[in-house]
Amino acid sequence: MSELVIRPGTPADQDLVLGFFDEAVAWLTERGRSGQWGTEPFSGNEKRTARVREMAESGGLSIGLLDGVPAGAITLTGTCPAHVEPAPERELYVDLLITSRACTGRGVGAALLEHGREMARERGIGLLRVDCWAGGDGALVRYYESQGFVRSGRFDVCGWIGQVFEQRVS
Repeated sequence: MSELVIRPGTPADQDLVLGFFDEAVAWLTERGRSGQWGTEPFSGNEKRTARVREMAESGGLSIGLLDGVPAGAITLTGTCPAHVEPAPERELYVDLLITSRACTGRGVGAALLEHGREMARERGIGLLRVDCWAGGDGALVRYYESQGFVRSGRFDVCGWIGQVFEQRVS
């Protein structure tokens, strides 16, 4: 893999991140895995566009670049989403991890997660958490486990079942 360069995200990255989501929705739909995010592009949905705008404006967005080309994004926050039980200690929460479909299998997600671990260490935080869709064939759950995360809880948001993971950061 080429070296992944990670730069801070800005509000101007909203359309880039929306494009990543639109690619992912099309890719998942083609594979019969529409249960994660449905079949409609994020860019055409006002609520989802507003959510991506929040991420882009949060100050926690980082963009991964392979050979100067945007390859993925991660958003880190100090609080978990409302549908996840709060941790009993300070944490860094992966609010978003997404990879361009053109860069699948090139280690982009793993490098962005390592960036998250580094950010936690720099801030003196010992816990990194993330959640994902727990449905389908379980591939996403297995991915986070392959990255060293341990299952720590589940949630149900209107029938959408999610898996929460945690990882100790030393």
